[in-house]
Amino acid sequence: MQNSLSKLLENVDTFPVMGEILEEYNTLVLDLSPANPDLEKLDLSDTKKFDDYVFDLISKAKKKYGIGGYFEHRAIYSRSSVFATDLADFRDIHMGVDIWGQAWTPVFAPLDGIVHSFQDNAGFGNYGPTIILEHELDGQKLFSLYGHLALEDLKDLQVGQSISKGQRFCHLGPFPENGDWPPHLHFQLMWDMMGMFGDFPGVCSHREVEKFRKICPDPNLLIPFLR
Repeated sequence: MQNSLSKLLENVDTFPVMGEILEEYNTLVLDLSPANPDLEKLDLSDTKKFDDYVFDLISKAKKKYGIGGYFEHRAIYSRSSVFATDLADFRDIHMGVDIWGQAWTPVFAPLDGIVHSFQDNAGFGNYGPTIILEHELDGQKLFSLYGHLALEDLKDLQVGQSISKGQRFCHLGPFPENGDWPPHLHFQLMWDMMGMFGDFPGVCSHREVEKFRKICPDPNLLIPFLR
């Protein structure tokens, strides 16, 4: 049985994913769940309107980032057929953390690792440019996924390439190349890639929650976000 991530990180020095610790003074928690009545009135299929909504909230709160999402029930995935399945299996449980910020904001490796895989998961509402790193903690493999990046970040990248802790290796991508979302990082951790390459589900259905909770530990441990 795998050790918990918090246990494995007890004696490990990590680097903040955004290059700085996210705290209440610079980060707003965003509610993108069905409990947010604003989302019922917002045309989520219009990325510019969605972008204006997100960054107006962040600006009015006088913050630099927005954050949220780990196993949050989301109300925003009806905007894209990427998530469409039978109603009972509609994927709207978010398994990573989203960090909303200005396009081209740099992203840093939290741990030493290598490039496991990467690709442009193109299409409206998809990940867009995506990089997955492979790390080792006390003999256990841990994978970290970075979605909604800039196409430029995939240039000259190679599978197996070493990425050092604290290295700037990608950026928040602009829309539409980032999968046509307001600029943000989808940051997710996985114990098992399930045979996938350059991609991994970022959302699951309600009936899959317990399965994926075991596979996807809390990414907040590597951001980190203090409140």
